[in-house]
Amino acid sequence: MAQPKIGLQFYTLREQAQKDFVGTLRAVAQTGYPAVQLAGYGGMGAAALKKVLDDLGLAAAGSHVGFDALDQETDREITYCLDLGTRDVVIPAMPQALRGSEDGYRRLADAMNRIGARCRELGARLSYHNHAFEFEQFSGRYALNLLLGWSDPALVAFEPDVYWIKVGGEDPAAYIRTYAGRTPLVHIKDMTAGATPTYAEVGEGILDWPAIFAASEASGAEWYIVEQDTCARPPLEAVALSLKHLKEWGKL
Repeated sequence: MAQPKIGLQFYTLREQAQKDFVGTLRAVAQTGYPAVQLAGYGGMGAAALKKVLDDLGLAAAGSHVGFDALDQETDREITYCLDLGTRDVVIPAMPQALRGSEDGYRRLADAMNRIGARCRELGARLSYHNHAFEFEQFSGRYALNLLLGWSDPALVAFEPDVYWIKVGGEDPAAYIRTYAGRTPLVHIKDMTAGATPTYAEVGEGILDWPAIFAASEASGAEWYIVEQDTCARPPLEAVALSLKHLKEWGKL
């Protein structure tokens, strides 16, 4: 099995990107990342953005597309991703209005099955990215388990975020193994020690990376996507440090 490729979730650099979208992409390439996972397109059309990525030597490692946009303009959003050269369309979070009830998770699963079917028809692949709130329970079961159970594995993949799985009270490696064969994209970020943990660069915190990598690779992961929601140091320095550790570990 091929080793997963490495990408950076561009949301990490959102403040810089708002000021200079293309310049921030250039900085990512100069840092040494071979790919970006997008979370917005800087107002650019797919052809123009694809040319920028190609010129910088960056691949598109999927795109996070808001549920409302994907629900209302399904074909347009899917086609944009395909035109960028990626088939991975990812719902970054559950809509706020659906959270907090079992019925809301059922409704989201039904919608994801519908959108996932259209993705498959067009040659794309839909995934869902978790946070910690999906570890609330209904009838003794995690809402995330219900959501993934109600959604068709042939139509909806799972993008596990190892940090949020840990915050949710589960072991990331074990949780990934539960969904083996369904986790082509894995979000990697680390966690500081202490009573009030927060985000850390990959390799600078307490997560068990050998176990996470072993589980991900045994489960068919295709991409490791570095993400850091907030950074104590300048974000470009933070993502460079994560990449440094990934290189030291032979992941790039």
